[in-house]
Amino acid sequence: MYAVVRAGGKQYRVSEGETISVPGFAATEKGSELELDVIGFADDDGVRLGTPLLAGVSVTAEVTGSRKGEKIDVLRYKSKVRHRKRRGHRQLLTDIRVTKIDVTKES
Repeated sequence: MYAVVRAGGKQYRVSEGETISVPGFAATEKGSELELDVIGFADDDGVRLGTPLLAGVSVTAEVTGSRKGEKIDVLRYKSKVRHRKRRGHRQLLTDIRVTKIDVTKES
């Protein structure tokens, strides 16, 4: 059983107990609970997709920490005029652990 959730502008395939790193959520504290948007769900009965969100399925996650990602270098260069610019960037990442995938049975 797994769910496809939307967090931080990206989509992730998650299952219970799994830990993922998502960009953003900088204001959340360690130990706080999050409710993630579910856009897809799959189990033994089949696959269900939302348009755009899926009703009847909820994914709860807990914030386990925050950190900065790997540094990337951004370079700008103009030939023949000796113009160079170098800049670095480190994305803020939040580590979250999926605690529960709750499914309400459709009648």
